[in-house]
Amino acid sequence: MISKIPKGTRVTGDRRIGLTEDLVSRYSSGTSIRALAEDVGRSYGFVHALLVEAGVPMRSRGGATRGAAAEKRRAEIAAGS
Repeated sequence: MISKIPKGTRVTGDRRIGLTEDLVSRYSSGTSIRALAEDVGRSYGFVHALLVEAGVPMRSRGGATRGAAAEKRRAEIAAGS
């Protein structure tokens, strides 16, 4: 895992490649863009741009909207109200 990068630091060359590889791996394993941005100390937009440059297919926003997972989530929300 890459440590936080100070604000305003340009990320180029081998450092950018290494950061991109780390972010792609972690995003592919399920970590959110917001969590990745927090971990490396950069903005959501910066992390998103690196992932897009790397050709990573982006996940859709939000949680499940259909199927068993969505039904379970709706039941939990209804029980909480």
